[in-house]
Amino acid sequence: MTGLASRFFASALIYAVLGMTLGLVMGMTEDHAQMPTHAHMLVVGWVSFALFGFFYHLFPAAAKSRLAAAHFWLAEASLLIMLAGLVQIFMGRTEAGQPFAAAGSTGLLASMILFAIVAWPSVRRA
Repeated sequence: MTGLASRFFASALIYAVLGMTLGLVMGMTEDHAQMPTHAHMLVVGWVSFALFGFFYHLFPAAAKSRLAAAHFWLAEASLLIMLAGLVQIFMGRTEAGQPFAAAGSTGLLASMILFAIVAWPSVRRA
């Protein structure tokens, strides 16, 4: 695995470790306030980013486009922004976190649309 596929998969591994660590900390402290943050970190960060990595590994030509690079950077930045907002919201600072959660979520939707644009031709040809 190289290039964009490797970057997506490597970041997925980081989100998996961070998400599981957050889950462990919640369990040990019996404070589950960050459960939605934990879930988003694992589902979007671990699962989705790992799937993106596998797609780009299976279709390396798709990974070479500028849209694919934009997909990577937009997805990474958007997830971090959304997670920062979620942490704030579930710490009780809803007003401070809401703009970040909204911006990150919108960015993640835009990155998924970019991914669909990049992936569709490869999947249709396969």
